[in-house]
Amino acid sequence: MIVVAGEALIDLVPEGGQALYPRRGGGPYNTAVALARLGSATAFCSRVSTDAFGESLLAELRTNGVDTGLVQRGPEPTTLAVASLGADGSAGYTFYTEGTADRLFRLPEALPEAARAVSFGTCSLVLEPGATAYERMLRRESARGLFTALDPNIRAGLIPDPDAYRARFRGWLPDVRLLKLSAEDAEWLGGTPRDWLADGPSAVVVTRGGDGLSVHVQEAGEYREYHVPGHKVDVVDTIGAGDTVNAALLHRLAEAGAASGPGTGPGLGGVDWPAVLDFAARAAAVTCSRAGANPPTSAEVASFGERA
Repeated sequence: MIVVAGEALIDLVPEGGQALYPRRGGGPYNTAVALARLGSATAFCSRVSTDAFGESLLAELRTNGVDTGLVQRGPEPTTLAVASLGADGSAGYTFYTEGTADRLFRLPEALPEAARAVSFGTCSLVLEPGATAYERMLRRESARGLFTALDPNIRAGLIPDPDAYRARFRGWLPDVRLLKLSAEDAEWLGGTPRDWLADGPSAVVVTRGGDGLSVHVQEAGEYREYHVPGHKVDVVDTIGAGDTVNAALLHRLAEAGAASGPGTGPGLGGVDWPAVLDFAARAAAVTCSRAGANPPTSAEVASFGERA
């Protein structure tokens, strides 16, 4: 089982003019749904409101087969993110987070025995007091030997002290095995994949939108980089594309035995990185071809590859 820890929220997305329509979202939430659709046993770990939005978020998780046993509930409102779409389909967000449920996440006593990997990221690692609880969870599960993944998915408008956040980010890396981030995230953070590898991760994946994605690893004591191009598609919007990449990477690495549970070690040796990256690129292309965070199933990824 792969546990995804972080926020669930509602995106308010413009469609057909000026009207805003509510869509379920949040980076970790999208990742959990994408993982389940790809066929991975998945659990979601968060705090979700008991309001109507929260009920809708939980219903969609259950519909997709995501285990919600780790979801905490509270009467506080659901976080809202107002999306704005560029001419190329890229999305920007304004967040409404004051007093919302996901900020009050508490460290769970334990993860299920079936847990083999745990993924973190986005707003949940910024907004206190929940951010500290997620950080403690990252360190605890890393120490137990679970495969850990981090997608910082920078939302600069939520970060009051960029330098303090950058220092905190570097402090997480010794407990991270897979670091996935966009080229824009990398530029904002001000480091390089080689720098971050030296701090702890076994692999650093950098996404570049339509230009594809690359992975930076240490193999047999040597620094290596693998790159695959993006797949051409008529882009409706890019909402959820990065989360789909994150899920696709975790799914394929778990299939390859990289996330085998406590006591087995975090090694990524022998991974067919070009194949893993291409699977992620195809999955993201499918997501971009339709509106909102609507990730594909494994069958849809396979059929897209046949058409491409």
